[in-house]
Amino acid sequence: RAAIEALAALLKSKSNSQRAVNRGYLGGLLRLYQDWHHNDVSNNYIYIRRGLLVCLKHVTNIQLGRETFLGSQGMEILFTSVQNCLSSKSLDPIITTVTQILRKCYPKDHLPVATVRSSYSFSLPGNAKAEPPREGSEGKWLKGKFSDYESDGEEEAEKDLDNEDMESKEEDYDLETDVNKLRSKMMLDRPEEELGQYEAMCPELSHNFEELESESEEEKSLEDRTESLPSISSHFIPSATSVKHPTYRWRNQSVTEMGPDPGEKDFKVLLHNWTKTEECRWDQGDEKRDVAEAAQDADSCEEEDLSRSHVLTLRPLPKDASWYKKMFCPEFEASINPNPGGSLESSYILANLLEKHQGDIPFHSPQFYIARAKCVKSVPDYKDLAFPDFWGHQSPPCSQPMLERKYGVQREKVLDDVRRLIQPGDVIGRTVFDLDVPSHSSPGAPGCLTFFSKFESGNLRKAIQVRELEYDLIMNADVNSNQHHQWFYFEVRDMKPAVPYRFNIINCEKFNSQFNYGMQLVMYSVKEALQGRACWLRAGHDICYYKNHYRCSAAAGGGVRGKFYYTLTFSIKFPHNDDVCYLAYHYPYTYSTMMSHLDILKQNRNPKKVYWRQQTLCQTLGGNPCPLLTITAMPESKKRDDLEQFC
Repeated sequence: RAAIEALAALLKSKSNSQRAVNRGYLGGLLRLYQDWHHNDVSNNYIYIRRGLLVCLKHVTNIQLGRETFLGSQGMEILFTSVQNCLSSKSLDPIITTVTQILRKCYPKDHLPVATVRSSYSFSLPGNAKAEPPREGSEGKWLKGKFSDYESDGEEEAEKDLDNEDMESKEEDYDLETDVNKLRSKMMLDRPEEELGQYEAMCPELSHNFEELESESEEEKSLEDRTESLPSISSHFIPSATSVKHPTYRWRNQSVTEMGPDPGEKDFKVLLHNWTKTEECRWDQGDEKRDVAEAAQDADSCEEEDLSRSHVLTLRPLPKDASWYKKMFCPEFEASINPNPGGSLESSYILANLLEKHQGDIPFHSPQFYIARAKCVKSVPDYKDLAFPDFWGHQSPPCSQPMLERKYGVQREKVLDDVRRLIQPGDVIGRTVFDLDVPSHSSPGAPGCLTFFSKFESGNLRKAIQVRELEYDLIMNADVNSNQHHQWFYFEVRDMKPAVPYRFNIINCEKFNSQFNYGMQLVMYSVKEALQGRACWLRAGHDICYYKNHYRCSAAAGGGVRGKFYYTLTFSIKFPHNDDVCYLAYHYPYTYSTMMSHLDILKQNRNPKKVYWRQQTLCQTLGGNPCPLLTITAMPESKKRDDLEQFC
């Protein structure tokens, strides 16, 4: 043991490692380790075996050592030897060292994409013919900039030290007691005349408040009575306490299933009296009014720009015929097909879905969302609507605990990656989804999942089937970029229930992730949603985040060479057969959803109490309005004091 530890210490030197490789000692170390591994059946000489592995670890720190290690079948030898050690915790020192050597010697490669830049590009104003920077020049430029910043920082630090010395010398003379001289004088950073240009963004300053008429005593007393009632609305945002409220139940659950609620009768009476005595904007909602207003918004949008409005298609629903008969009337089965075709408004499936939609999704209206989504301009010119965005979602029925990390999950995943290299016959390597070249995709293959991401905020770029139940996924970068693909949002279908599918997102960028500390992704099931349980639930097991062997280019690495991508791996058991599920890093919130939420806020406010103005601050480069909101309380009256307090 002492001799092996001394040899390991000598091999820390790169020159000694070079000599050892040139003289053929690396193969001898591998054979020596194999002998000790086979003969040490009782595991009495763990530290000697680990010492030999440490020698191999030092030798493979140099490029020649790694090449010789691969040529000597070192990957196969160590991978085979570690298989019967995984179940024993006492062999952790050996397993850890073997895993480190295998990861270091795994041949480096580039991502299986033609370019790391985004699949979508947008011509910036005045820069239409600009070419993307080359990796080499960009890296040198960034390194130069960083060095300039460091030198500037050193100069600033020297100046600060000089100032501190001067202040310390003059400290005894700083005895000024005049408060007016010591007080800082507030100065405007621009002339007052220039502030007038912002008047258009502050309409409340010039509002005449004609709607503030003198109210009768009867109306005031009525408002006082209604304000004392609980704030009940169809568009409330549930909190952790409201979820536990006995009246908060799934739509398809009856009172008998949930059990009688002693306060339910009083609750309904209060709601009935409130909506009857006062025509409040926060009523249960009239579907006809929503449809008419949504259509009016769409018409106004088309009047502004006829090219904005475009035909949208809802993503196909699950194609299980027996499930259709269960969820819908049998005569509707023929109309609800996996490929509805035609525009969203004219499809029969939409009418059936909206009829089934009870309007119980908090703060969501499919009609408002459709009207807004039609008007949104996108660089890829999206034509499909993701079902969660169209249908909406509720809060989960209960809180979910953090996922407890499984012991040894990371090294299991790393060894699975190594198995691809030494057992290539087990790898399918079939591209099932490709955003760049759709013709290279093979969707609908037997026993294969079907992926899709061509909807708002979807960013799956490529899906490769590695094994029967394992897929490598590559996320798309932001428009005109080669970075910012840490998050994900995509659709998957044609799955089998209760079968563990493994997904590997192989182009993550961060050095570490909360997925290593109990975080889970979120999943949305269409079948669950249509049965009244529309919510994003935390899902996934065997989750871990680790560095992989895919090399990151200097341009994608922020000008730094030698960086690598990271893999987020997780396994999921889907709840239904042939379901349509959406997987996301976190709860998706699209631009269309935000705009529809603003429409709902505007419709559901009380204009006598809430001042609301929605203006367009500017247009985005893509041609979408950037809203500017002014929301505050209305003045109590037209009296001067109330108006001054308002302004």
